[in-house]
Amino acid sequence: MTPKSLSVLAVAAAVVFTTVSAGAQLFTLTKEQMIEWTSQNPFDRFPDGRPKVPDAMIERAKALSSEEVLAVLPGKGFRNQYADGFQVLHPGTKLVGRAFTIEFMPIRPDLDLIANATAKQNGLGRLNNQAAFDQLQPGDVLVADLYGMKENGTIVGDNLFYYIMRATKGAGLVVDGAIRDLEGIRTMSMPAYFRSVHPSAIGNTMISGINIPVRIGMATVMPGDLVFGDAEGVYFIPPALVQPVMDNADVIHIHDEWTRKKFDEGKYKSREIYGSPTDAALKQEYDAYLKRRLEELRKERGQ
Repeated sequence: MTPKSLSVLAVAAAVVFTTVSAGAQLFTLTKEQMIEWTSQNPFDRFPDGRPKVPDAMIERAKALSSEEVLAVLPGKGFRNQYADGFQVLHPGTKLVGRAFTIEFMPIRPDLDLIANATAKQNGLGRLNNQAAFDQLQPGDVLVADLYGMKENGTIVGDNLFYYIMRATKGAGLVVDGAIRDLEGIRTMSMPAYFRSVHPSAIGNTMISGINIPVRIGMATVMPGDLVFGDAEGVYFIPPALVQPVMDNADVIHIHDEWTRKKFDEGKYKSREIYGSPTDAALKQEYDAYLKRRLEELRKERGQ
């Protein structure tokens, strides 16, 4: 079963085209379903059940690289969490935050009519991209599946980009689709990943899900995943694997730190040091250095 069909099933399992209580959201997982579908989450949750990776973890993740995430996720069976091929707004700025997902489909008038009638009945107004934007929290990264659409696939222009930046405290945007008003957007500090740019407004598309599983490229994204983007691409890290990724990254950082110190001494060939010391005494020196530096990091973090 494809990620797209799973996403549609999630919508159907929730409240698609049904009457919901006032203030509830259409096309989303219920709180109970969200908790069930993200049952391995070790952290707190938002009121709707979405996993809430701690702010301290988000801050730590800014030191990651894609290679450091890759070192953990495939070995845990998560081989479909990376997407690339984007245009990157600020390649020198890391994108880090919690996934807030929105899914679009090509418009179908009969379904769009019912969806909007139900939304209006429940006081939500017209069901458009702003219905999702107005739910964003600080630290959220808007992750939008616009199925690679270019013309009319523009999730935001400069005004709504600015709104998202303010609502999320600049966490970021990932869209498998387009943006518009690049001249205005490029002056704003929020990181963004997008497939293309087009001057058209969003149209000929409809929302099919908010905070449900979505597909970005060949990656499957769940609400609450830790989104990490660097100059290479974007990783969507399940909350249960955030701590293992961070801990392994500490080891990699210390390994690189020690390796370069030894290279700077000018006494060793690369094969004697990298990737693991071949000399027993050097290996013992590295192990002691690793232990000491890990203890220092734990003290710095109050662990």
